[in-house]
Amino acid sequence: MEAVKDASHLYEVERRAQHAARPGFRIQEIQLSRTQKVPWHYHNNVQDTFYVLEGELRIFLQDPKEEVRLKPGETYTARARRPHLVTNAGDSSATFLVLQGIGDYDFVPLVKAR
Repeated sequence: MEAVKDASHLYEVERRAQHAARPGFRIQEIQLSRTQKVPWHYHNNVQDTFYVLEGELRIFLQDPKEEVRLKPGETYTARARRPHLVTNAGDSSATFLVLQGIGDYDFVPLVKAR
């Protein structure tokens, strides 16, 4: 069963990497320790799509407020102009991919969270 899981996981990573290699997209792998987080931010013109490789992820969203929990193999897309905060939801590190459009890419950090 583990071999099938690993093969499907590898296929998904390769599929997303091929998609990101197209003009106008990029993909980035991020690892968060148990205490790290990606601070509140948003993008003016693009969406963030998160794909969890290992561990668990929590995504907090504003306007309206919402919390999303992701396990390995799950995805979530935070639409453009919607502030979000990404944290580790597990007891160990979490590794995830972020797929972003980069046409009019604009990362906007928020000064403070509400």
